[in-house]
Amino acid sequence: MEKKNKIFIACSLDGFIADKDGGIAWLHSIPNPEQNDMGYADFMQEVDALVMGRNTYETVCGFDIPWPYEKPVFVLSNSLKEVPKTLEEKVKIVSDPLPLVIEGINQQGYRRLYIDGGKTIQSFLKADLIDEMTITTIPLLLGSGIPLFSDLPKPLLFDCLSSKVFLGKIAQSFYVRNRS
Repeated sequence: MEKKNKIFIACSLDGFIADKDGGIAWLHSIPNPEQNDMGYADFMQEVDALVMGRNTYETVCGFDIPWPYEKPVFVLSNSLKEVPKTLEEKVKIVSDPLPLVIEGINQQGYRRLYIDGGKTIQSFLKADLIDEMTITTIPLLLGSGIPLFSDLPKPLLFDCLSSKVFLGKIAQSFYVRNRS
């Protein structure tokens, strides 16, 4: 099975993944009465495990819901040392440099990874470790906030293989890294 690091994320029209206070309530600014998941369940079937940053992990833990992931979650953190007992079988903390983290996760049999969280995605892009991106754009300008993208040491070329429109307003594009 081919190794792939994938992103599935939503952002505002001006490229932010959270508002200036870290809030994400704006993601629901377009009514979605039928709760269309916009391909998320299908995407999750294509991954073996998740890699997320500490901030994203803490945000998910702060939702007043049971742990939402059935697949293993690896949390990148130099400061977090343990997870609650209820998550010990589901969440592992990793802190090596990204290539070593990926190698270690791949050696455990997880080869198709969902990379999640702003700083984590930015770090993976800086290291040129992202193979596919599904970016869902909410047609809302936030003006400021946490950006999806940051400075890169070199340009990275991606090919757009498809685009869809959901709910008549939300654009979703699928990109694959062009390494040729």
